[in-house]
Amino acid sequence: MNEPILQVKNLSKHFKVESGFLQAVDGLNFEIYKGETFGLVGESGCGKSTAGRTILRLYEPTEGEVLFEGQNIYDLSPKEMKEHRKEMQMIFQDPYASLDPRMTVEEIIAEPLVIYGIGNKKERRERVIELLEMVGLSAEHSLRFPHEFSGGQRQRIGIARSLALKPKFIICDEPISALDVSIQAQVVNLLKDVQKKLGLTLLFIAHDLSMVRYISDRVAVMYLGKLMEVGTTEDFYSNPLHPYTKALLSAIPITDPDEQRKRVQIELEGDVPSPINMKPGCRFVDRCPYGDDTCRGRDPEMEEILPGQYVACFKVREINKDRL
Repeated sequence: MNEPILQVKNLSKHFKVESGFLQAVDGLNFEIYKGETFGLVGESGCGKSTAGRTILRLYEPTEGEVLFEGQNIYDLSPKEMKEHRKEMQMIFQDPYASLDPRMTVEEIIAEPLVIYGIGNKKERRERVIELLEMVGLSAEHSLRFPHEFSGGQRQRIGIARSLALKPKFIICDEPISALDVSIQAQVVNLLKDVQKKLGLTLLFIAHDLSMVRYISDRVAVMYLGKLMEVGTTEDFYSNPLHPYTKALLSAIPITDPDEQRKRVQIELEGDVPSPINMKPGCRFVDRCPYGDDTCRGRDPEMEEILPGQYVACFKVREINKDRL
C-alpha cells in the first residue's frame, strides 16, 4: 500500500442549535492512500457530506486534524490554504445548484484558472476545451449555459471544473444521487477513467452501496457521525462484521428473483436517534439486537478484528464467533 495522502485524526464538527449541539461528525479516524478510491457510506443524515466539507475546510472543525501530505490544513493561514486548495477539490451533489446559471460553461470551468492567475485568455480556453473533451463533451458546449444541459452533462461540467487546477485529491460528494439510474453508471465510469489517467485519489461519498462496491478500493460505513466499520471492498461486502453493516448490505436488491426470495433481510427496529446532545455509548445501541448496558456506557473504539478490517463494536467477536 502507498503512503497516505490524507490522514483524518479525531475529526469532529458540531453545530450550535437552539437546544444544544448537533454532533454531525464526532471523532472520525481514517487514512486514504495515494491513488485509491475510499468509499464513505451510510444513511441520509449520518454526517457523510459534513465530513467531506470539513475535510476540505469548507467547514471549520470543532476539533481534530486533517493531514494532507503530512501538513495539517487547519494550521494554515487563509493565504496558505488558498494555495493548498489547488491540490484538493470537490464534486458537488447537485449538478445544477453547484453551477452559476449566469455563467457560460467556459466561464465556469475557467474560473479556478482566473482566480489563481493561470494562463492568458487563449491558454485558459484551450484548457477548458481539453477538459470538456476529457469528460465526454466538446468545444461547442463551452458557450452554452447550465440550463441547456441534462443532469448528467451538468455533472460532467462539474467534474471538468474540479480538474481545472490539476488536483491530487478530489472529494466526490454523492455525485450520482441526483442523476437518473441510466446515467449514474456513465458518470462513475468517467470518474474511474479520469482517475486512472491522471493518478487521482478519490473520497467517494454515497448511499448507493452497489456503486460504492464498483468504484471503491476500501469502504467505511458511518452512522450518526461515527465510523462503524472500515475495510477493503472485498472484505466489506463478503464478510461484514458490524451488525449495522450487515443490515445495510442485506437491503441491497439482487437481480436474481429466486436468490432474492431466499435472502433474509435484516430489518432494524426503532428510529435513528437525534444527533443533538448525544449521550456516551454506541450510536447504534437502540437499534441493535445485541445492544446491552456495556454498549450504552461508553463509546466502542475502532479495533482491527481481521487484517485490514476495523470495527467499532463491543459485541463483534461474540456476533461473529463462527467466522473469527
